[in-house]
Amino acid sequence: MELKILQQYILGGIVATWLGFALIYFLGVKKSKPDDGLDLHKQTNELVRTQPRNDGAIDVIIVGAGVAGAALAYSLGKDGRRILVIERDLGLQDRIVGELLQPGGYIKLINLDLEDCVEDIDAQKVFGYALFKDDKSTSLAYPLKKFTRDVAGRSFHNGRFVQRMREKAATVPNVRLEQGTVTSLVEEKGVVRGVRYKTKAGQDITANAPLTIVCDGCFSNLRRGLCKPEVDIPSSFAALLLKNCEAPYPNHGHVILADPSPILCYRISSTEIRCLVDIPGKKIPSVGNGEMALHLKTNVAPQIPLELRGGFIAAVDEGKIKTMANRSMPAAPQPTPGAILLGDSFNMRHPLTGGGMTVALSDVVIVRDLLRPLATLNDTIALCEYMNSFYKLRKPVASTINTLAGALYKVFSASPDEARTELRQACFDYLSLGGMFSSGPIALLSGLNPKPSSLVLHFFSVAIFGVGRLLLPFPSPQRTWLGVRLIMDASSIIFPILKAEGAAQMLLSSPTNPAYYKSPF
Repeated sequence: MELKILQQYILGGIVATWLGFALIYFLGVKKSKPDDGLDLHKQTNELVRTQPRNDGAIDVIIVGAGVAGAALAYSLGKDGRRILVIERDLGLQDRIVGELLQPGGYIKLINLDLEDCVEDIDAQKVFGYALFKDDKSTSLAYPLKKFTRDVAGRSFHNGRFVQRMREKAATVPNVRLEQGTVTSLVEEKGVVRGVRYKTKAGQDITANAPLTIVCDGCFSNLRRGLCKPEVDIPSSFAALLLKNCEAPYPNHGHVILADPSPILCYRISSTEIRCLVDIPGKKIPSVGNGEMALHLKTNVAPQIPLELRGGFIAAVDEGKIKTMANRSMPAAPQPTPGAILLGDSFNMRHPLTGGGMTVALSDVVIVRDLLRPLATLNDTIALCEYMNSFYKLRKPVASTINTLAGALYKVFSASPDEARTELRQACFDYLSLGGMFSSGPIALLSGLNPKPSSLVLHFFSVAIFGVGRLLLPFPSPQRTWLGVRLIMDASSIIFPILKAEGAAQMLLSSPTNPAYYKSPF
């Protein structure tokens, strides 16, 4: 009987929270209907192709041929633009992130005609997540039933995926990939006219184009003049490859709510499982002197699920431990005629939720669709004003994924604070309820529902859920105060992130904005 009353109280609290945020939904977050034939899918078939010219001129310079750069080169090249891509290293890269593409990102691949890039690289389908805490676990399935195509997440070796995208970009006749290091932007009276770069052979070259798109990754040396970078490093990953072992939940990403912070495991090939151990702070144990191996075997291994523990210890003993700092950087553009930023050079979030490639590919789709109706890019001032709409159009997807990544990392990390501990447990139990309580948050995480209002709603529903558990069966002064602190803690997590992401613009942006195609030319 008490359990039934408890469930009614919790559900009532959640419904009340939903009603509280209904106003936000109806003020503009609800997906708008395309107006006057401006449907996105119709517009992508109504491009203005540039007339072929043999003067050797370049329309767009792309700095970097990672996920964003290679996808953009292929897309713009297919639309008739003459593209020069300058990449520091065109060889196969071995990275420990960018290995899980959410379903929302896969849909962007389809939109870009690049879905075949996950074929023939031993990529694994991902259908959801499994969440572990103490001796309990729960599975969260992606809401994929409404999709008719082969939509799911994909996990893979990042280097193989990027190489496939580069190869496909190189098949477009008017796309040229060149290995070289861009040393600076060429500026003239506040307008970017191109880049200076050093070729693989050591030759210094200046290349000019009406538009330069910088996609040179998290270590970008060009971003400072194009945005106001505020890079934070909340933690680092220690990465291992577990071989020839089976995960508890096949075709799922695994998130272990460990102490002091989460551990991620997901299969990236038919024989390998990537394990990423989060280590908070800027200082991490040394790999070289054995401190890291000792930490992983002593403190981390006991928290790994039994099915993976043997493979984890074997990977530590093998000694191939890689580390990488986790960076976050809100998008703070400084609109500059002749240039824009894209990908990790522009915007980063904690990689806990695996949303980076989804944001990058979404940005590529927006840039491609904005440029499609333009016959020429030569009026750089007008083009800069026109491209300012990019920063608004990217808000729903980018801000939803960015905010969720930052908030979940803080909630999923262990804390000595009692209120934060209660919030962490409430989050696990809320997601374990299933139904809309799990499908809503997982739709946000997967990039399938880029609605910031839904994110705020579910986040505070978790908080209300936690307060309800504290106040039943009978509220005491101590537990009431703990409930107040829980709400305050939840607010202290979400509101600073919302502010950094541009809360007002974020909450009032729509995933489909009909102002897309107002050409200035």
